[in-house]
Amino acid sequence: MKMYESLFNRQKQFYQSGRTKTLSFRIEALKQLKRSIRYYESALLDAMEKDFNKGRAEAYLTEIGYVYNEINYTMKHLEKWAETKKVKTPATHIGSTSKIYKEPYGVTLIIAPWNYPFNLTVAPLIGAISAGNTAILKPSEHTPTVAGVISNIMTLAFPEKYVASVEGGIETNQSLLSLPFNYIFYTGSSHVGRIVMESAARHLTPVTLELGGKSPAIVTKHADVKLAAKRIVWGKFLNAGQTCVAPDFVYADAKIKKKLIHHMKYYTEKFYAEAFKTGTYMNIVNQNHFERLRGLIQGNVVYGGTTRPATLTIEPTIIDDVDFGHDAMQEEVFGPILPVLQFESLDKAILDIRDLPDPLALYVFTDRKSEAKKVIRSIPFGGGAVNDTVFHLVNPHLPFGGRGNSGMGKYHGRYSFDTFTHEKSILHQTTCIDFPFRYPDSKLLGKAIKYLWK
Repeated sequence: MKMYESLFNRQKQFYQSGRTKTLSFRIEALKQLKRSIRYYESALLDAMEKDFNKGRAEAYLTEIGYVYNEINYTMKHLEKWAETKKVKTPATHIGSTSKIYKEPYGVTLIIAPWNYPFNLTVAPLIGAISAGNTAILKPSEHTPTVAGVISNIMTLAFPEKYVASVEGGIETNQSLLSLPFNYIFYTGSSHVGRIVMESAARHLTPVTLELGGKSPAIVTKHADVKLAAKRIVWGKFLNAGQTCVAPDFVYADAKIKKKLIHHMKYYTEKFYAEAFKTGTYMNIVNQNHFERLRGLIQGNVVYGGTTRPATLTIEPTIIDDVDFGHDAMQEEVFGPILPVLQFESLDKAILDIRDLPDPLALYVFTDRKSEAKKVIRSIPFGGGAVNDTVFHLVNPHLPFGGRGNSGMGKYHGRYSFDTFTHEKSILHQTTCIDFPFRYPDSKLLGKAIKYLWK
């Protein structure tokens, strides 16, 4: 505890020196971060393969390449984002001007998950650095090799008093959460998210919580069924289903469900059968998650279902004839198991999904704009796509985040900068004139208010 308190105090002192606030310092820090990642790029790919058998191409695409793009995009636009913004001033404030100053929060804490252990540690860090904060990172203990490389990257790039990576388990999280950080960014489960929020409340620390939930893929009878099947199984079985915005279940119109399952089986076989057969399909992260997922494979398994305890691997699995009482519908699956349910009317499907906790993502497949609009406007969820899955995640112009049970706050692109920035509102008042009606001894006060605010 004392070690972390000392680190926190050193970062607080460095932040208060004002060095992190200059635009040139922030841009150079982002460049240095990128250089350090490049230096350790091969080690990162090896670490992800070691921790959960993640293929190098997929690891680069979903982890390292994404971070490079985020750094480049941020450096390109940071000067504009950081500008003091002049806003309108009402007639009641004649002679004054109004401005919004962009101010960092201070010392920040970023707690990352294991499913995308590099991306989801460093992407928030880009926002923290760009806004002018210092940061302590806590990578996941469930991917220890990746966590070690992240620590090496940060040591190479920055002094600890600016950015530091701290490794450890639950006790480390608890010690860090006891400190009075100025901002906390957490990605992970809803259960731990509640603990983080409770800890933050002790110091009235603002938080961003990126959680998860049962993200549905709704397929109507007016969808391009073959294309829907292709995009659903890609989004679901990517990263062995261990993606917070993966389709958690399919809710299909009864009229097209049989055809949809036929195509889902075809594309699952085409995309993933060889990888599972040769042992190159990604592992489940640990024994506990493997056993939990294996217990969900029950009922009418129409594809897959094979499990390999020795390698913690689960074959991409599709289960038909599922209802809301099925074990796989009681919690977020977060693995390569896809339950398929059917509905008779879209209105009923909307009501059913609204009865569930707000999901992080929702996907609707239809060629009818009216159907897509109806779903989007009727169901509360974080974000999503029409006729696609997951891909909205990599658009830097779209905010990413949940609501309710799936989280709070947002980031990516400009929204990462905004998340780690406090907007300080300032009124610059003139001294050339001083209207007497504003003061309590003025008989004109009541008349002026009535006139100006009528």
